[in-house]
Amino acid sequence: MSENKDTIENTEVVDALPEDAAPAGDAAAEKIAALEAELATARQDILYAHADTQNVRRRLEKELGDARAYAATAFARDILSVADNLSRALAAIPADLREDEKFKGLVIGLEATGRELDSVFGRNGITKIESVGQPLDPNKHQAMMEVPSADAAPGTILIEMQAGYMIKDRLLRPAMVSVAKAPE
Repeated sequence: MSENKDTIENTEVVDALPEDAAPAGDAAAEKIAALEAELATARQDILYAHADTQNVRRRLEKELGDARAYAATAFARDILSVADNLSRALAAIPADLREDEKFKGLVIGLEATGRELDSVFGRNGITKIESVGQPLDPNKHQAMMEVPSADAAPGTILIEMQAGYMIKDRLLRPAMVSVAKAPE
């Protein structure tokens, strides 16, 4: 009976509440819903900010890696002219002077310098582009002239006038080449 009495008292309390109390509960529920919506928006904003921060960090790491890998590009382009001149000098030495005892030391020194330069290029990721006999690739070769040829397929490189180089996976300097064309 005591339980029944509590139920009656609770019913009386509810009946005794003013009519304005019901909207106050709705206002609290609305305020809670608004706060939950703000919280969801704030969480979403935090996720976007976190993702944006990660993207910026990845982009900066990539740019830093590229800067390290390709920092010597301008210097490498400048030193290529030295390599070209050394190659031309070695090619210009006649065979009879190569065997002459007076010039043998000079020739050996120049050849050693050329090998050392190639070694330094290799250590720094600078590689020579193979051109002769290859099809023309406009991303690596610069066609300077076309030569009629019955022996080679049109578009095949016949002569390399100046060597091309890559630094890692980027073009440092295109090879200047002569390309075969169909005979007339």
